[in-house]
Amino acid sequence: MAAKGAEGWRAPQRPGPGSESPETSGRGGTPKAIGGANPRAVAALVAAEHGDPFAILGPHEVAPGLWEVRAFVPEARAAFVETEGASARMERRHDAGFFVARLDGRFRPTYRLRLEIGERTVTREDPYRFGTCLNDQDVAALRDVGGDAVYRKLGAQPATLEGVAGFNFAVWAPNARRVSLVGDFNDWDGRRHPMRLRHNGGIWELFVPGLTAGTRYKYEIKGADNGLHLRADPVAFAAERPPATASVLHGQPDFAWRNDEWLAARAAKDPRKVPIAVYECHLGSWMRAEGNRYLTYRELAQKLIPYVRDMGFSHIELLPITEYPFDGSWGYQPVSLYAPTSRFGSPEDFCALVEASHEAGIGIILDWVPGHFPNDPHGLGYFDGTHLYEHADPRQGYHQDWGTYIYNFGRQEVAAFLVANARFWLERYRLDGLRVDAVASMLYLDYSRKQGEWVPNRYGGNENLDAIDFLRRMNEVAYRSAPGVVTVAEESTAWPGVSHPTYTGGLGFGFKWNMGWMHDTLRYISKDPIHRRYHHHDLTFGLLYAFTENFILPLSHDEVVHGKGSILGKMPGDRWRRFANLRAYYGFMWGHPGKKLLFMGGEFGQEREWNHDHSLDWHLLDDPFHSGVKDLIRDLNRAYRDLPALHERDCEAGGFQWLVSDDADNSVIAWARFGDEPGRVTLVISNFTPVPREGYHLGVPRPGHYREVINTDAAIYGGSNVGNMGGVTTVEEEAHGRPHSIYVRVPPLGTIILDRVP
Repeated sequence: MAAKGAEGWRAPQRPGPGSESPETSGRGGTPKAIGGANPRAVAALVAAEHGDPFAILGPHEVAPGLWEVRAFVPEARAAFVETEGASARMERRHDAGFFVARLDGRFRPTYRLRLEIGERTVTREDPYRFGTCLNDQDVAALRDVGGDAVYRKLGAQPATLEGVAGFNFAVWAPNARRVSLVGDFNDWDGRRHPMRLRHNGGIWELFVPGLTAGTRYKYEIKGADNGLHLRADPVAFAAERPPATASVLHGQPDFAWRNDEWLAARAAKDPRKVPIAVYECHLGSWMRAEGNRYLTYRELAQKLIPYVRDMGFSHIELLPITEYPFDGSWGYQPVSLYAPTSRFGSPEDFCALVEASHEAGIGIILDWVPGHFPNDPHGLGYFDGTHLYEHADPRQGYHQDWGTYIYNFGRQEVAAFLVANARFWLERYRLDGLRVDAVASMLYLDYSRKQGEWVPNRYGGNENLDAIDFLRRMNEVAYRSAPGVVTVAEESTAWPGVSHPTYTGGLGFGFKWNMGWMHDTLRYISKDPIHRRYHHHDLTFGLLYAFTENFILPLSHDEVVHGKGSILGKMPGDRWRRFANLRAYYGFMWGHPGKKLLFMGGEFGQEREWNHDHSLDWHLLDDPFHSGVKDLIRDLNRAYRDLPALHERDCEAGGFQWLVSDDADNSVIAWARFGDEPGRVTLVISNFTPVPREGYHLGVPRPGHYREVINTDAAIYGGSNVGNMGGVTTVEEEAHGRPHSIYVRVPPLGTIILDRVP
């Protein structure tokens, strides 16, 4: 048979070299031939032991002008080779379903297979008549740390070869003995779609025609350990809904984006200078539908986005939504880093949520987990029968605390896989930032390990040099690829320069969570007010280092789980005092230097500890105390946004000035905030005792009238309404070393924010 435009084909009238029948002995005691193929190779193929299927299957020129087409179709009782207007019956040359036909023709034949399967007759393309999926440049690019070849070339990519539609499959498994594609389309039979190995890159590839989106698949890997491993696709763009574990055929998100204006406006902003108030959200438990059903991405777009907009938050931070098998991990043990979880809908549904958020003026930050991965059998661990993605030495490759594997950041292919994943979410889903989980566990080789349980670096230190290089490269690529995004480190140690540029020796993050501030202030606020005078330093210590990094002040999900109770539950005293403490603390937080983050439920004073299996307790908003907290958070966000002094110089020491830092006896603390506008001053004053401070004398930076913008003790929030009748005016009396001062009423367990407009 000939390709289109060439001479026609015909069944051969003569035997060709190597055409002996199975009954004809080969010369010199060689095995009997099966067509032109070595019978030992055919036996290995039908036993799923052969590592080079294209050497046997598909069209092969066995003599000049003579082609042999070979197919392994164990499901068929008969098989035919067909071209335009012609058909040739294939001979069964092995009982397992190995068929052979011989054709004359000058060129490599173009054909289809017609198969009789049971009582059905089906016609299909033969995957083994097509050429390679990747060229040598593609294979080399997969090692480019910072490139996008990983998600453009690996995984399952829709493709059309020689006018035939299907999917290109490619997976990195350099030490595997054999890799097969299995799925619904071949009865999960690893014998039927073995893949070709590209030796120069350790990539196995196969084009499978006729497959359509929505089909389930995995890779069956005969490992270097001789074990048989059934793996999900590391670069799958969609996955089955857990507890099912298959990957699902789906191209990269096909969505008609309308948010180009948002991206352009984002790129023009300096994140350090704008108000960032983040609403941290677990999509599965923010709100449930009737019957405890998850809301879909599109339902969340209709409910969550308007709520967050009304509350005045600038961003939503999503707990990890990269596909994960175990609900109880909250997403922090992901298996498919390139697939948004199917719990809430399709990739396009997730795109719709992102676009709805942007249309409402809200950014989306993804909680991203590049530090470790779970040991689920369909995941990345021991992927090709070797420690491919993780370190082989458990002192480097296994997290004792979490029972997870640690990525081998020093392996170029692994670093490329992870950095490309960061690009993927920022570019293809147009997300506005990445919050990187557990950075401290990545930076330190001895993280949570005893002496002798870790391996020093080449200099004898405990720094993970490969992880440092990876994080720096990831940040450089993120900011280059998606202007205006933010990257945020959850880093709990004193590692220097986390949010400093890489060219100055920093890690290159945009922001760092201020875990020290969070621990100190929660410890302080949980104490009975009578004892707070002895712990006043917990309020002030954070200002000693507040401008060494670009900080976010986090009250995250980690503070409301594992027996810690809710934020409200940490407050001492009777019910009135608990709510008053909470409101005063929130006022203190929103007035403090640093961007803000609050976990869902905290905005209305959730009573119980967070439970990922249940919705937040929205019925609490029927209680005036809870609705008062919600109203306060809304007003704090508005004040934070509208008062430049509260956000423009969040990360600069020049934007802050102490007024009173040492009044431990009264548990009063006060400071001034400055923006870029000359003469604009905002004052923040907190009283953490239940005693109102009448006529509290306070020196201020500039004379004038100070308008009371926020009073957490206002009656509308559930307070006692001790305030300043709208504001105070300075007097020319020296106080705290300043020539001008105010006399102010500081409410009990309250924070007030006063603003001077030039």
